Amino acid sequence: MTEPRNPRENTRGKPFEPGNPGKPKGARSRVTLAIEALLEGQHEALTQAAIDKALEGDTVALRLCLDRLAPARKDAPITITLPPVTSAADTVAASSAVLAAVAGGECTPDEGGRVLALLTAHRAIVEAGDLERRIAALEEKA
Repeated sequence: MTEPRNPRENTRGKPFEPGNPGKPKGARSRVTLAIEALLEGQHEALTQAAIDKALEGDTVALRLCLDRLAPARKDAPITITLPPVTSAADTVAASSAVLAAVAGGECTPDEGGRVLALLTAHRAIVEAGDLERRIAALEEKA
């Protein structure tokens, strides 16, 4: 007689059936569908009403209209002259250039910090490439 099979056997790491039984991709919630049904055909009238209120001096409506016309920029390009970074040692000169740009008001501290984060990531990539070349050279000698 065989032993009863453990029901948890062969399910480790995959307790669900293959596929995605959840909501289909692109499905919208019931609340979103209800709001869309209420606003059906009223988009132009509501937009015009908001514009009219803004023109009458309603600051909330004015802010709503302006936010739609000219949303705040989340990110903008900056120009900082950096030396070429081909070795890990070059990142010292590049980071000094970034600090000088922040100190000189050419970019904000936040923008400078983002550039420094990019330089740090680039330095790690350059170091990994240098290490790979050095290991390959040692393996050829051996």
